[in-house]
Amino acid sequence: RTRPSSMAANVAATPSRRQVPIVCPGHTRPLTQVYYSPITEAGSFLVSGCHDKMPMLRRGDNGDWIGTFSGHKGAVWSCVLDNEALLAATGAADFSAKVWDAITGQELQEFGHKHIVKSVEFSANRESLATAGMEGIVRVFDLTQGAVTTELHHDDKEKVTINKVVWGADGNTLMTG
Repeated sequence: RTRPSSMAANVAATPSRRQVPIVCPGHTRPLTQVYYSPITEAGSFLVSGCHDKMPMLRRGDNGDWIGTFSGHKGAVWSCVLDNEALLAATGAADFSAKVWDAITGQELQEFGHKHIVKSVEFSANRESLATAGMEGIVRVFDLTQGAVTTELHHDDKEKVTINKVVWGADGNTLMTG
């Protein structure tokens, strides 16, 4: 198929942009996830999860190291920042999900699980954290109370691993894969 001529003209008029990779040294084992924050007043940030148990926070524009979140005893499978890049969350092979102050690096909350946590995700309002993993259970934690508010179990009798959980645009729906 060919593009309509107006579309071809717009593409041709767009100046070419050179992409430059960001190199982020520091991890000693393979990465499991890299997550970029939305752009905030302080810029954009990225957090990386790794098999070395040490998620790292970096500047999103150049990859410069800001800090390391120390405290997990197993590979960090999932890491995210809230929409203001003030909180970080991690899920790990030590059967825990943790919430961190992204400014100070201090651990704020730890939520125990019965198996590996493969995915963590903040709600848009930063009041809840969804987790999922090898248990095949989605949990929603109220971050103001520090407690589970919802547990969603898979219907099948087969063992299910949930590798990813995300909030829907309506803020009430959770999707898994």
